Amino acid sequence: MTFDARQRAALTAICDTFTPGDGAAIPSAGALGAVDIAEALAGGQPRARDRKQLELLLSLWDSRAMGLVLGTGGRRFSRLAAAERERVLLGLGDSSSETKRVLFQSLRGLATSAYMLAPGPTGTSPVWDAIGYPGPLGPLASAPRPKLSPLSPTADTALDCDVVVVGSGAGGGTAAGVLAAAGLSVVVLERGGYYDDADFDGQELAGLSRLYAAGPASTAEGQVALVAGSCLGGGTVVNWTTSFPTPDEVRAEWAALGAGQFADEEYTRATDAVMSRLSVNTDHSTPSARDEVLERGLRALGWHVDAMPRNVVGCDMGTDCGRCGYGCRPGAKQSVTKTWLADAEAAGARLVIDTDVRTIETKRGRAVGVRGVTGQGHAVTVHARAVVVAAGAVQTPALLRRSGFTDPTIGRHLRLHPATAVWGLFDEEIRPWEGGMQTRYSRQDSDLDGDGYGVIYETGPGNPASLQGFMNWRGGAAHLAATKDLARTGGIGIITRDRDSGEVKVARDGEPVPHYRLSDHDAAHLQKGIEGATRILEAAGARRISSAHQSGPSYEPGRRSTYEEFVAACRSAGLQPGRCAIAALHIMGTARMGGDRKTSATDPDGATWEVPNVVVADASCFPTSSGVNPMVSIEAIAYMNATRLADRLRTGA
Repeated sequence: MTFDARQRAALTAICDTFTPGDGAAIPSAGALGAVDIAEALAGGQPRARDRKQLELLLSLWDSRAMGLVLGTGGRRFSRLAAAERERVLLGLGDSSSETKRVLFQSLRGLATSAYMLAPGPTGTSPVWDAIGYPGPLGPLASAPRPKLSPLSPTADTALDCDVVVVGSGAGGGTAAGVLAAAGLSVVVLERGGYYDDADFDGQELAGLSRLYAAGPASTAEGQVALVAGSCLGGGTVVNWTTSFPTPDEVRAEWAALGAGQFADEEYTRATDAVMSRLSVNTDHSTPSARDEVLERGLRALGWHVDAMPRNVVGCDMGTDCGRCGYGCRPGAKQSVTKTWLADAEAAGARLVIDTDVRTIETKRGRAVGVRGVTGQGHAVTVHARAVVVAAGAVQTPALLRRSGFTDPTIGRHLRLHPATAVWGLFDEEIRPWEGGMQTRYSRQDSDLDGDGYGVIYETGPGNPASLQGFMNWRGGAAHLAATKDLARTGGIGIITRDRDSGEVKVARDGEPVPHYRLSDHDAAHLQKGIEGATRILEAAGARRISSAHQSGPSYEPGRRSTYEEFVAACRSAGLQPGRCAIAALHIMGTARMGGDRKTSATDPDGATWEVPNVVVADASCFPTSSGVNPMVSIEAIAYMNATRLADRLRTGA
């Protein structure tokens, strides 16, 4: 997608209003080259419909008709003074109209992220200099060359195997390793590319564009942003190494929904196998400055705090670790590319990248393979005795629907672990882009009402562009000031175990459209988490505390305003779409396992009710939300479901 001159001018005016610089040493978005990046990010949206909507918006942006919508009295945006342009954008963000607020958040996220991603003409952005951010680290000279040898088809390709695995992340990678070890011939199909240690340079722009899914960027309502990996190894290549087993109380809840093995030794053995293969340990949990803040506040309050189990070997827990969300340069992270996929390839599995699987082929009620297409348009056909679907909880239900599956439960029960953050400004340097990714956590409020639902508190690495997703915007100068404070800013993340759910539907173009609104129950828990995180930061000695609400509530403990007033302001601001920055890094539940066809999309083997040799092996299988970071749970389910499938294929069942 390339914008015409009118659209480009509108995008430049929008970006320059969000990020005008300081008129001196720090340039505006247009002068920095950020508009080029914003255009590329917008063009990367997977759905043509979304791209066309943005093109139309930009074509109309500087018209008198749009001026009426924006509240300028019909004056064109280009004719407004800088201060008036800011007021127009703030009016969108503060509007009573949900549509306008969501539009504002989309434009804000695009503009501010592109500004922080832009390296500028010299390769080192003056914005980074103002923050104290050192920029990309560069490739590690000692990094070994990539060890896997995936095929990237350059022509129409047909393959035969026992099992074809769609998706190569935590679920697909693990399933492939188990199936190949069982002596079955396996083909793994991955939509993204293959990147390993020598490819990683710590740069946000390269990491985001190569390793993450371009969309869908949010739920249809715009309330929750969505983040998912998209490369060989999937989310395990970019995740934050947090490795919790499924809590016992969650296992019991899942078992009660009809998959009894979740409470039995079978799932324990699967979990133990995963924890061992990933080398999960607490020996790499030296706290970062972010985690020191978290622990200091929790201990001052007398609240629960513990070291984080992590799937790393030889992690530096320093500069590299803070960039690990864009790939682990030292190769310490035990992703599935280094574990299960390596095992699978060693056992004869064939790995295929750059292939988007569009349909599962069935005959007489049985799957016989899949069909896909490469980024260059080459057809890829795989004939197989069974299909494992592990495309993630957004793409898995879409693939099943495109393939003609009619089970009404497919796509339902979408859980997201809605997350937000509260920010604290400190006297000391925090440098949120450095230190162990996550080394401390608290389950102090994990059971708020006695029903097993609540929030957990964690920190996370904060590189400048990624931080924009959890920040508000109250004008160019205020945003620049907050940016300059990032080196002394520490955030507490609130991850909500959502009881209630949404749904992934499939549009006419075959692409998934996630629908999700926080229920009153889950919103109340998230609000309690905001209040708890605020207490932690105040107890840790924060000078100023602010939330991710667009209205901009903040206070300075002992100096300006009070905790009670801040909490009241957050409650008043609300959590409706566009009111507060909320994201989902844990997407679950859209083909959940269970014992009742009326309430589950897959049976206790993980097989679809309609086609018994199609097995789901990813977070889609979760009967409810896990309540903790889900990687180990995904891999344990994939291990278990793949083991059962291998047994059935060996016996001809």
